[in-house]
Amino acid sequence: MAGKLLIQLIDEDGRFNVTGMQDFANLGEHGISYGVVSIFGPQSSGKSTLLNNLFETKFKEMDASIGRSQTTKGIWLAKHAGINKSCILVIDLEGSDGKERGEDDVCLEKQSALFALAVSDIVLINMWCNDIGRHQAGSRPLLKTIFQTPLDKLTALIRTDIREIFDSVIKPEAHKKTALTEFFNVEVIALSNYEDKKELFKDEVVSLKQRYIDSIASGVHSEGRRDRVPASAFSLSAQEIWKVIKENKDLNLASNKILVARARCEDISNESFAHLVGNEDWHQLQEAVQSGPVKGFGKKIKPIISKCLSEYDAEAVYFDEGIRTEKRQLLEAKVLQFITPAYQNILAQLHSGALDNFKKAFHEALNQGKQFVVAARDCSKYVMSVFGEGCSDAAIENSNYDSSQVLDRLGNDIGAYVASEITSFNEAKLDMALSAPVKALLDEAGDNTWPTIRNMLREQTKSASSRIVTDISCLDVDQKTIDQILSDIERYARSVVEAKATEASKEVLSRMKDRFSELFNYDSNSKPRTWTGNEDIEAIINTALSASLRLLSVMTAIQLDDDADSIADTLSSALLGFSDCATYETTLIDPLASSTWEKVSSTNTLKTPIECKALWKLFQEEIKHTINQAKSIAAQTKAIAALENAIAAQTEAIAAQESAEVPSTWLAKRKDVILYRGFHLVFHVNLLIRIVRTT
Repeated sequence: MAGKLLIQLIDEDGRFNVTGMQDFANLGEHGISYGVVSIFGPQSSGKSTLLNNLFETKFKEMDASIGRSQTTKGIWLAKHAGINKSCILVIDLEGSDGKERGEDDVCLEKQSALFALAVSDIVLINMWCNDIGRHQAGSRPLLKTIFQTPLDKLTALIRTDIREIFDSVIKPEAHKKTALTEFFNVEVIALSNYEDKKELFKDEVVSLKQRYIDSIASGVHSEGRRDRVPASAFSLSAQEIWKVIKENKDLNLASNKILVARARCEDISNESFAHLVGNEDWHQLQEAVQSGPVKGFGKKIKPIISKCLSEYDAEAVYFDEGIRTEKRQLLEAKVLQFITPAYQNILAQLHSGALDNFKKAFHEALNQGKQFVVAARDCSKYVMSVFGEGCSDAAIENSNYDSSQVLDRLGNDIGAYVASEITSFNEAKLDMALSAPVKALLDEAGDNTWPTIRNMLREQTKSASSRIVTDISCLDVDQKTIDQILSDIERYARSVVEAKATEASKEVLSRMKDRFSELFNYDSNSKPRTWTGNEDIEAIINTALSASLRLLSVMTAIQLDDDADSIADTLSSALLGFSDCATYETTLIDPLASSTWEKVSSTNTLKTPIECKALWKLFQEEIKHTINQAKSIAAQTKAIAALENAIAAQTEAIAAQESAEVPSTWLAKRKDVILYRGFHLVFHVNLLIRIVRTT
């Protein structure tokens, strides 16, 4: 887009045309291959006409038919682009000494002249030859104003007037003895009268134009100008200079150059970054990353980044090196930050894939019979090598990304997985080594149950810990992690025992009844008891109750610590001494009226004292029928035996008496009768026994 070639840069009220400059001709393509030519002088002295003839511009010219009047208002800007890649910016200033502004309104004239000197490479001071020597027409007040500003004195008129003015103005201490030629190259050029010798005037203008073009194209005009900015920054620079002049501040072109460089480099950086964001190659690469690791990511992203930075370098090359470098570094950081998510996504995918590959290879090696340590070491080495190659393939050139960190993270994850497998393996072995034996010991529930379980737990935990230390030695695992694993395995072993104890405690009432029934209904030879009435049934009851209470005391708390507790003694003194519930409930002191056991934590408590009391009462109710039935059978059996003995004795007595009183012949005859009577008596006794037993 070419843009406009002529605009009013600053209006007659001193307002800078920011919007107009945005639509002005494209200047960025010219870099520093451009020049600025401005002109000032008296009103209606032919300034616009001279510029139009010199640079083929379209500034408005005075209409001679209506006499001298103000033609140019404010400051106008035009572009002449007919010199290869270079261009000339032409500035036409409002004329001085105009009646329109009056004698007192010369502020804008002075500001305009200072502005022209600040932004221009060549300043033309246009005047008629018959005005030379005059104070006002010779532009002496304007020149004096210019020379009184620090370090920015640039004009060319009559050498004698300039020398006098330059010597008369107050200069900074550092430049009191500095010659005029250090600041200005002064040339006096005479042109023929445009109205009287128009053709000669045009020929002379052509010659002068060529001099300017050659000077600008070669760069001679700007040699030594440290405040020069690239053409793309001319608008911003001019705006800042005019702002300083309007605010009547000291004009420091070097500082303005830094300010412009900072602003323009920032703009160029943003533009270059925006191009990268919209780059189609980047979009395709970013989309591919979402589907999985992109092979050659580092090589594919390199030209995309390089294009972005090259665009910046090409645009910013003419600005201050320090600012340019600073903004480039910020752009690089911004670009890297922008593509970091894609890069990290690739690393995450590589990491996930590598860990999965390790797990698969590790288990295949174990299935093939490799030792645990060997399989872990070999598979880890291979997977880490492949992962490292993937990280190198994805690496972004000149970035600060350190792949050693992701390598370390993968190594840690592999180590954690192997450690987990080691832990799981030993947990399974602990399950096998502890579960069944602990269950059997709890089923027996004797005085040595918990001491035996404690010893077994220590031995199995020690064995598992030894295996873990041996197996984990192949991994790069710190001592803190090892200690944590050993602590975890110790807690797991304990949890196996605790789980079995908790499970057993839930069936304690049923187990107590079974234990009582076993000891009460069977003798020491495991044969069923026959209640004859001759047994010490109370002793048998007490033995069975003691065994049941011992089982309850075992199931009351998890006793894996060596601290002695008084659970068994408390239960024995509180419960075995009071088999009769009514008597027990009348006691004044109840050691079981509590929700905690002495020296037993709540986490290790399976049954509280109150719960034990309730269980024992329920247990007694459950076994009461069994005890009463046994006692009844024993009493009945004993009574029947006594009756049988009495009958037998009576029968023998009758027989003896009769045999002594009658002759033997009679006795023989009466024998059948006696036997019959005896049989009849025995029959009734046996019938009675059967009736008793069935009831």
